[in-house]
Amino acid sequence: MATTIDGVETLRRTLHERGFRMTPQRQLVLDAVEELQHATPEQICASVQRLAPAVNITTVYRTLDLLERLGLVRHTHLGHGAPNYSVREHEHVHLVCHGCGSVAEVPSGLLDELAGRLDTDYGFRLDATHVALSGTCTNCTAEEASEEVTEHSAEHPAGSPAAPGEQEAHQ
Repeated sequence: MATTIDGVETLRRTLHERGFRMTPQRQLVLDAVEELQHATPEQICASVQRLAPAVNITTVYRTLDLLERLGLVRHTHLGHGAPNYSVREHEHVHLVCHGCGSVAEVPSGLLDELAGRLDTDYGFRLDATHVALSGTCTNCTAEEASEEVTEHSAEHPAGSPAAPGEQEAHQ
């Protein structure tokens, strides 16, 4: 998914206004961010290198830094690893599962009530589009519940005598 002609012109104009040139590497990095939607610098570099093998990770990091300063991309930390980059218009809250590492996207509007409360009570303006919440996804929650049932069943098989203290409690 290449950057649209309008996007290229906007990028070219923005770079020129700030004293920078449009280079093929900058274009390739922006194209990769748009195509991958959420990607680490390493993933972006691998994508760019398929078209331009000479582009190295340092160039990618510098380009991402420049594009972020220009407001064309933004990064989000989705856990303890490298940041993930996306295009600026790609605004939502990320839900990151501790168990499987999956990342779900939900509308940032879900945090409007919290944002209002933070502003009213603390004078803090939340940027809800730059948020990643950690927890457990539906699949991992179901799997954990299933494991708990299996463990309980293994500890107390049907028809087996209960431990001495348990017999008195059930009578």
